[in-house]
Amino acid sequence: MGIPKNSVGPRRETRIPMEVGVHITGHPALPGTETTFTENVSPHGARVLSTRRWNINDRLTISTLTGAFRAIARVAYCQTTPQSGFAVGLEFVEPSGNWVVAESCAT
Repeated sequence: MGIPKNSVGPRRETRIPMEVGVHITGHPALPGTETTFTENVSPHGARVLSTRRWNINDRLTISTLTGAFRAIARVAYCQTTPQSGFAVGLEFVEPSGNWVVAESCAT
């Protein structure tokens, strides 16, 4: 689990379409906090929209606007989207707090 995944394979858990307000920080070239939202979530990650391009395996901090959840996350992918900049797939590496979906919800 602590080994980064460098290859794309079948998704191991179902994503749930859900908009959750989040802050993301830690971009290596553009400091500051970006306030955005998720497109979908799972117990171990999320797809967020960002105005910034991220590199695969970048590390960032994601937290809910309510402060109930915070995690160090690994960028799994970053895709260009016409409406919002970039869609960024995140894998939670060091989660803390209560995320919006629990382990049992994704099966």
